[in-house]
Amino acid sequence: MTQDPDYQNNPLHGVSLKQLVTEIAQHYGFKILFAYLNINCFANNPSVESAVKFLKKTDWAREKVEAFYLYQFKSLPRASAEQFELPPRDRIVPADQKPGAPAELSLEDAERLREKRAKKAALHDRAAVAGRRAPNTAGAAAVDASDPWAKWRK
Repeated sequence: MTQDPDYQNNPLHGVSLKQLVTEIAQHYGFKILFAYLNINCFANNPSVESAVKFLKKTDWAREKVEAFYLYQFKSLPRASAEQFELPPRDRIVPADQKPGAPAELSLEDAERLREKRAKKAALHDRAAVAGRRAPNTAGAAAVDASDPWAKWRK
């Protein structure tokens, strides 16, 4: 079976997890990695070996680090919605997209990004709570007036 040439254009092709973690840790340092990725293996007694051991066991963390490698360290444009659904190692990178210089990252930028994500999550949570309550509150007043136990009866 021949390999897809688009797949070979993926910067993760042929790169071991240890090599990937070593490259980004040497370039950014563990503090920046923790600030951007919020994965404890980069904060608590960090080393390449312990990070690799954790990432091999934890799919979500490995995919987060691999995506960071592709889009921050290799500065590729963001993946399409269809490609974003795939794990980073399975994504097809178009031939015209070539890796660039690593992005300049700082702890201050990471803090701003964390605050932005927290605000977005809070808005999402409020919208979800409001969405769940909206249908119940409209009819609840009418139901409560006639029978306060009606919503628990089936």
